[in-house]
Amino acid sequence: MAISQELYPSQDDLLYEEEILRNPFNLKLWWRYLIARNESPFKKRSIIYERALKALPGSYKLWYAYLRERLEVVRNHPVTHSHYDSLNNTFERALVTMHKMPRIWVMYLLTLTDQKLVTRARRTFDRALCALPVTQHQRVWEPYLVFVSQRGIPIETSLRVYRRYLKFDPTHIEEFTEFLVDSELWQEASERLAGVLNDDMFYSIKGKTKHQLWLELCDLLTNHATEVSGLKVDAIIRGGIKKFTDEVGRLWTSLADYYIRRGLYEKARDVFEEGMTTVVTVRDFSVIFDAYSSFEESVVAVKMETADLSDEEENGNGNDNEEEEEDLRLDFNLSSSKFAKKILSNFWLNDDNDVGLRLARLEHLIDRRAELANSVLLRQNPHNVEQWHRRVKLFEGNPTRQILTYTEAVRTVDPMKALGKPHTLWIAFAKLYEDHNDVTNARVIYEKAVQVNYKMVENLASVWCDWGEMELRHKNFKGALELMKRATAPPSVEVKRRVAIDGDAPVQIKLHRNLRLWNFYLDLEESLGTLESTRAVYEQILDLKIATPQIIINYASLLEEHKYFEDAFRVYERGVKIFKYPHVKDITITYLSKFVKRYGNKKLERARELFDHAIEKAPADEVKPLFLQYAKLEEDYGLAKHAMKVYDQAAKTVPDKEKMSMYEIYIARAAEIFGVPKTREIYEQAIESGLPDKDVKTMCMKYAELEKSLGEIDRARSIYTFSSQYADPRSDTDFWTKWHEFEVQHGNEETFREMLRIKRSVSASNSQTHFILPEYLMQKDQKLNLEETVDTLKRAGVPIDEMAALERQFAPADTNNKDGSRRLGFVSAGVEGQQPDVVRTADGGMTITANHEDIELPEESESDGDDDKVEIAQKDVPAAVFGDLAKKVEEGGNGDGESESKLGALERIKRKRLG
Repeated sequence: MAISQELYPSQDDLLYEEEILRNPFNLKLWWRYLIARNESPFKKRSIIYERALKALPGSYKLWYAYLRERLEVVRNHPVTHSHYDSLNNTFERALVTMHKMPRIWVMYLLTLTDQKLVTRARRTFDRALCALPVTQHQRVWEPYLVFVSQRGIPIETSLRVYRRYLKFDPTHIEEFTEFLVDSELWQEASERLAGVLNDDMFYSIKGKTKHQLWLELCDLLTNHATEVSGLKVDAIIRGGIKKFTDEVGRLWTSLADYYIRRGLYEKARDVFEEGMTTVVTVRDFSVIFDAYSSFEESVVAVKMETADLSDEEENGNGNDNEEEEEDLRLDFNLSSSKFAKKILSNFWLNDDNDVGLRLARLEHLIDRRAELANSVLLRQNPHNVEQWHRRVKLFEGNPTRQILTYTEAVRTVDPMKALGKPHTLWIAFAKLYEDHNDVTNARVIYEKAVQVNYKMVENLASVWCDWGEMELRHKNFKGALELMKRATAPPSVEVKRRVAIDGDAPVQIKLHRNLRLWNFYLDLEESLGTLESTRAVYEQILDLKIATPQIIINYASLLEEHKYFEDAFRVYERGVKIFKYPHVKDITITYLSKFVKRYGNKKLERARELFDHAIEKAPADEVKPLFLQYAKLEEDYGLAKHAMKVYDQAAKTVPDKEKMSMYEIYIARAAEIFGVPKTREIYEQAIESGLPDKDVKTMCMKYAELEKSLGEIDRARSIYTFSSQYADPRSDTDFWTKWHEFEVQHGNEETFREMLRIKRSVSASNSQTHFILPEYLMQKDQKLNLEETVDTLKRAGVPIDEMAALERQFAPADTNNKDGSRRLGFVSAGVEGQQPDVVRTADGGMTITANHEDIELPEESESDGDDDKVEIAQKDVPAAVFGDLAKKVEEGGNGDGESESKLGALERIKRKRLG
């Protein structure tokens, strides 16, 4: 065969050829030669490779590069091309010396896999595993498993390969299991999964938990129940149910599904029933119940379809029945099984048309859902009292089931662990017997209930009280009293000694101190017993020191109803000694009111002592009602002077927030008893007593109104001046409005200016920033206020000429300022000089007199010669000055014949004034 000229060495190759001839075993020379001819055709390079490998057959670098180039050449050719045969031969030649190189083997194996040469590839894989050391086998097994997982590979071959691989690395059994499942080899897949679950040392490389693997096994066993044999499916799934408790419902349904697929329907129903009666979560119960109901519905549907088809066949073949029967009797060769089936076909036990039974079973299942769900909740917590009550309601109308449920409940529920009130189960149990007119058994239930060691005494007391109420409902009054005596009896010394030794005291030891029980006993004694027996019960309560303020009041009221007043008061006094505020408040008020009502002025000193003691013990915020009641006592039966002292003490004792209201009461009572002038010192005391600023201002305004009503204008003005420091003009407009009206009615120009000056001063002191107003603005402000005053006087009816005279007098005259205007920058701080007052004489003229701040009145003289010239206006003293004394004086007389010792303070003052 002729060789192409291109394959011969060229002129450029002579340099490399000469060096190779001199040293043919130098790898670097061959490698430089190949690099230099990188652009040459592959045929020429393959010749160079072959020459180099002939000289250096153990060079891994040359073989690897040569095989890579041959792979690139054949990559674009179909696998049936002849180049692939050359490539395979090259690999075989390379493996003669490179049989320990895993990369060469992997390249060859991948090439064979792509060529779909199954047998040659399998044998080559085996040769590679035999040639390479065990440490390099993992690099061969990866493509080997990919190869056997391809379609077209015989299943048996793949199984054998996987089994060999598991001997090499058992941790990849999950991959083998997945392969078995994909290959529909259910038997071996289930066996392998079962072996994994039984291996305690197994660790999933895919991160699966034992629970997930268990669920996979259950699905595998149940979905392919007929294909899997040799495994105890029931035991496996039940083992999972005991071990894994988070998805028990799914495991129960899997077990039932297994029996359904095997055709064992009754066994499946038993599994469903067992699952519903053992699960402890509502979620698992819902899963099982839904699966159970779906199974029953599907069975009913199938039965109905089968019944319809059988009816059609019977209708179609009805005419041939006689012939068939005749043929059957004549057929002596018929098997015994077919003969029995045909003979017994019309027997009711062999009747397949049981749709009614299936429907009844489904309906019964649905009706039991509430009961089964309640059972699940009780399995979660058997001491849940509320769930037991709900369970009893489910059996309403069935007394037998209710009694059985109550019996189970009282046996199951531990009072120390109960969630709810365990005594209600006993009470409801007894009530059930009572509703059915079986009082004897109800008493038996109550007798057992009172012997139970409850967690709280209140529970035991409730049982006794309900027992007593049952006796009352059945008119057994004596029995109810005997029950209460028995319940409230203290334990004996022997019982106490035994409990002290044991160290665990039952609630029955503490029952005799339960207040609810005593209250019920008191009600029975007051309704059915005598006064002495009732008093004995009250005394027992007081001796036990468990009385409440209401019991004290009730005891005293009982004694008052039977005219034992002193005994009642002694009970009140015991209550006052026992309790403290705020609990003693009601007892104290009731005691004082009842005592005053009973004795009036007969035991006044004792009443005063009681009030003083009550006021001393009461806190400041609770003392006001006592003071008012005390003052009322003094007003009605004592001395007015004592009443004022009580009011005065009350005003000083009550909290600041109540002082204002207390002083108002004090002032009102003082005005009524002693007259209005007596209230002045009270007003002054109130203002100086430390009231809040708001209350001080209010008190001052009332004081000013009082002085104005008495005609004391200067005193009222002084009060307004004093209280102005508490009134900010920007917020307290009412105060300044009243002062303004007061000055308009009773003041003059100077007092009005003084009021304005004080207003500006207070406003400036209450503001954070002070501004100095220009002089002309101050003049304008005074002029406007003056005009406003003149207009007010005009509206009041003052004649025009007097108004003109006032305007002329009020006009400011500045001798130092010739232009008639005030100097800028000067602000008046008050009254600069004494302004003249205008007095109208008898002949109608005007006389100007000096107006001094202090007006000195001359002493009275009978020989004053000016009396006939000066007319003094007579004005009546306001009736408010004397209060109610004036009315009582007018009424007058001692015709009632009462002794002065029985008269109140107001009557004695009135008679003293008249006398």
